[in-house]
This record gives sequence, C-alpha cells and structure tokens, in this order.
Amino acid sequence: MNDSLKNLSPLDGRYQNKTEKSRELFSEFALIKQRISVETQWLNYFLTNFKPELLTEKIEEKINTLHTTVPNSLIERVKEIENTTNHDVKAVEIAVAEQFEESEEIQSLVHIFLTSEDINSLSYALMLKEAHPMLLDWIENIIQALEDLAEKNKEVAMLARTHGQPASPTTLGKELNVFVTRLKKEKRSLSDKKFYAKWGGATANFNPHLLAYPEEDWIKHSKEFLSNFGVRLTKVATQIEPHDYMADLFQNIQRINNILLDLTQDIWSYIAFDYFSLKMKKNEVGSSTMPHKVNPIDFENAEGNLGLSNAIFSHLANKLTVSRLQRDLSDSTVLRNIGTGYGYFEIAQASILRGLSKLEANTSEISKDLDGRFELLTEALQSFLRLEGKKDGYDQVKSLSRGMKIDKDIYLKAVEELLDNEEHKKILMALTPEEYLGIASELAKNDDET
Repeated sequence: MNDSLKNLSPLDGRYQNKTEKSRELFSEFALIKQRISVETQWLNYFLTNFKPELLTEKIEEKINTLHTTVPNSLIERVKEIENTTNHDVKAVEIAVAEQFEESEEIQSLVHIFLTSEDINSLSYALMLKEAHPMLLDWIENIIQALEDLAEKNKEVAMLARTHGQPASPTTLGKELNVFVTRLKKEKRSLSDKKFYAKWGGATANFNPHLLAYPEEDWIKHSKEFLSNFGVRLTKVATQIEPHDYMADLFQNIQRINNILLDLTQDIWSYIAFDYFSLKMKKNEVGSSTMPHKVNPIDFENAEGNLGLSNAIFSHLANKLTVSRLQRDLSDSTVLRNIGTGYGYFEIAQASILRGLSKLEANTSEISKDLDGRFELLTEALQSFLRLEGKKDGYDQVKSLSRGMKIDKDIYLKAVEELLDNEEHKKILMALTPEEYLGIASELAKNDDET
C-alpha cells in the first residue's frame, strides 16, 4: 500500500510533488539543518574572536564542513538525542558537540552564551530569507502571464459589470491589468523585507557575556555575526525575537493572496460568461455524469489553497507577535507551520499559472454582450446634459433607461430630444457601445510607474 495515502496533510500526501520547494526550505529536516549551521558558525565566530588558540586547521575545516554540508546522519542523530532530552535545540547542541570529541574544550564552547531562542530566531530568519527569492519568482511568473494576456486583449471591448450588473464598457486587457498593477505594488513591498534575529542570551541582556568579557561591545559582536548571514539584530527583545517582521511579511503575503483570490474569482466568472474558453486536454474529465463539461478546476483549486494559505498566515501574524512576559512556548509550535502557508501558496500559484495558460478570449461572445446595448451610453448622455446646464439631466435619462435595455433608435431619439448643443448631439449620435471605452486600451498596457 502507498504509505502517502495515510498522510494527515495533503501537502505531504496528495500534493507532495507540488510542494517540493516549500518542503525543502521549511521541513523539520531543513530547520535542524539551519540550527546545526548556526551553532557551528557561532562556534567559529567565538573561537576566532575569543579563543583563537583553539581554532586549529583541523577544527576550522570540520566547522566549515558542518556549515556547508550537514550530513543526513547528523540530522538523524539530533532526532535520536531529542527522544531523551525532549528539547529540540539542546539535542542540536549535543549532536554538534559530539563532532568534536577530540577536544573537550571545543565541546564545552558549543552553544556558549546562547539560549535556544537565539538559535531559533536566526534559523527561522534564514529559512524565510532563503525562501524569499522563490516567493518573489512565484509572484513574478503570475505577473508576466497576466501581462501577456492583458497585452493580447488590450483592444477587446467588453461589457463591464458593477454589482454584477451591466456597466460602462471596458476592455478585457484593462481589467486583467488591474491585477498586474496591484501585484506589482505588493511585490515591491515584499522585495524590501528585512530579516531579524535576537542574539543576547536567556533574556536578551547579554548577562554572561558581560561578566566574562566586560570590555567587549556585545551589540557590535552580535551585529557583526548576524551580518554574515544578511540578518539584522533586534537589539531590544525578550527571550524571543518579537516576530514583528514576520507578521509584516505574512500580512504582505496575505494581501497578495487576496489579490489572487480576486483574480481567480473574476476569471471563474468570465469563464462562466463564456468570455474565456479553456483549452482542453484529451483525457481529462469534467464530470462523472456530464461528458460535455470543461471545468475551471485550476482557478477553483487555487482559490481553495489561497484561502488555506491565508488562514495559516493570518494566525501566524496574529499569534507570533503576542507572548506572555519574557516568553511562553506557544510560539514554538506555531512557527513550525510557516512552511504550511508557503506550501498552500506554492500549490495555488502553480494552479493559477496552469489555468492562465489554458485561457483563450472568446471575442465573438464578448462582442455579443455589447451588441445593441445602447443603455450603456446613458452615462455619456446624462454627462452631456449636465454640461448643458440641465440639472435634472440625470433624472431624465434615469426615467428613460433604468432597468431597461435601450436599442439604437430609442437612444438616438433621446439624444435628439434631450440635448440642445449640436456638437454634443453629433458626438453622441456617432457613438456605439463598442467605442465607448475611455482610455481602457491604454490602461491595459504595462506601466512600471504604477
């Protein structure tokens, strides 16, 4: 029997092959690997600055090896030790110390001046930092796919809908470009994120540090050490880094998720209106009983997974920034779910890209919805009546058109009877719903200044 069928989470079961990148960066394996790397690099920094006589070539080589190529056997050893210690970071400390059995002095200095949350705060910061280019790429891929679709359909006149009801015409490309510009704005915000760790011992006051080395600038040392990883120091903290930067990051991702939710629901609606056709795959089935169906499953799948991603990131952002006194342990179990939020997003973005690649604008159906819909021009008519000083112009057009379809003859008669200005009459009589687009075609184009 396939053991994956027994997995509790679909991320590691049904969707295992769709969450490989998230799992590589956020699994417990990845967390232990980061912790080992952080422990060894701090050992190297401490020996270099305070016990250089112990940093032999052999020791330095071993430290560098542990940092760059953590063996699977060492990660397994950590889990074995944890069964006894019931403390995950202490297990890492013991496992790393075992690698230096030739020197008790070196072993005694593994984890010197640190608390487990120093290791954790930097390890999680590194996981998030390493995942960031991947996250930005996922978003950029969607932006590019949407830009291509918007460019292709920038001149396709389309009935707009506000409150689900027919509204002044637009173009399909412009409506797609709305999502492009929103995503670009959030991506710029996301690109500017910084990652933080605390590095001051049990309650972040550098207590033993100062006793042992009272002349040293421990803030400077901490900043210098963390800068090697591209991470910033949270100078004032409790036992834990307060996670405000994480909340900022996760809320940024939530906003992106919400934009994509908006996109998937709109595309779903356009498909329902037959504005888009879906490229079919020969062996796919749309219904167990209705053979004719071609379902927008990629957008539905994305919508569901975006919601799950948002639920995780919402809880992370709200929970991680709240801790009793110097700390409680509730953040620890919550932090382990960061990868889940990324995993659901990984599935969703792949579904969106796959869905977008199947879309073909059904221009004949789109045009059919605009054909003869002269009531869509009543906005222009009442605007010109206002320009002529007719304060009841809106009400006149309202009584003529509200809730009704207007054909060309009725429209032209209204223009002739209600307007006085001959130039205004000429403009409106020549107008058709397909041409009443404002600058929609221009707004469909890529604009890096948005």
